[in-house]
Amino acid sequence: MIQTPQGLVDGLGRKIDYVRLSVTDRCDFRCVYCMAEDMEFLPRAQILSFEEIVSLGRSLVNLGIRRIRLTGGEPLVRGGIVNLIRALASLPGLDEVTLTTNGSQLTKLAQPLKDAGLKRINISLDSLNAERFLRMTRRDMLARVLAGVDAAIAAGFERIKLNAVVMRGYNDDEIFDLLEYAQTRDIDISFIEEMPLGEIRSHDRKQAHFSSDEVKQYIEQRYQLLPSTETTGGPSRYYRIPGQTGRIGFISPYSHNFCSSCNRLRVTAEGRLLLCLGQENSLDLRSILRGYPGEPERLENQIRDAVSRKPAGHEFADQDAPQVLRFMNMTGG
Repeated sequence: MIQTPQGLVDGLGRKIDYVRLSVTDRCDFRCVYCMAEDMEFLPRAQILSFEEIVSLGRSLVNLGIRRIRLTGGEPLVRGGIVNLIRALASLPGLDEVTLTTNGSQLTKLAQPLKDAGLKRINISLDSLNAERFLRMTRRDMLARVLAGVDAAIAAGFERIKLNAVVMRGYNDDEIFDLLEYAQTRDIDISFIEEMPLGEIRSHDRKQAHFSSDEVKQYIEQRYQLLPSTETTGGPSRYYRIPGQTGRIGFISPYSHNFCSSCNRLRVTAEGRLLLCLGQENSLDLRSILRGYPGEPERLENQIRDAVSRKPAGHEFADQDAPQVLRFMNMTGG
């Protein structure tokens, strides 16, 4: 593993410059593809403190990380999140701090987040139908989320993107509705294949699977999709509809996995550095941060060593039997 001016490079030659960092495993939703209805969350003492997150962020920037995305659970349910974003956004050498949210808190937090230095925001929105939204999230909050989208638009973020997990028999007949909702607001939307994380009992993943190719073919019945070379550093493959501003993305962990070009690491809420979304190998950053405070070199050396062992890719093979038993809220989006 070597460090270059362009960032970290793993043992397979992939440049690592992007970290998705969970600030909490808690969420005010219980989305069927993300977690069970009855969840036990981590005690507060096991979660990284904001001071630890900022120290970690500083070391990650020293190692060449240029983008940090805050995730959860739902990151906006953690008190003081605006101050954390302000601290991270001020780190010299970090290009941007972004965030993924379910949108439930944006009516009150969109403008403070923007003022704190948040540049881009992703908002999960799987249905525009209140009854279906309740079925998928187990919470009756559609109106609140839609108001949050409006608040984000009013705040003037550089980019806003909707994330929609498409599930057969749940929302696959809303693809046009969701697309047109985004297009009329000049914001992006990505359609996502469900990821097999956690032992889910609410539905049969194999039956609910709806591939990105199916979504794309469905859209092309009505619209021309032109491939775009634009990227945000994440896994979306983007397209544009002629004459429209918003981009359409596809995230395909099953059908078109992006492992060969993976540029990211994940840090869970309790401080585990995950080298791959679909595998359990990890480094306990919390024990280093707490056992050796004020020794960033030790932390950075451990991260370098771990990145050198980043696996080639995940092994999402069976949509019914997850290889990883941690839920998505533990993984960090």
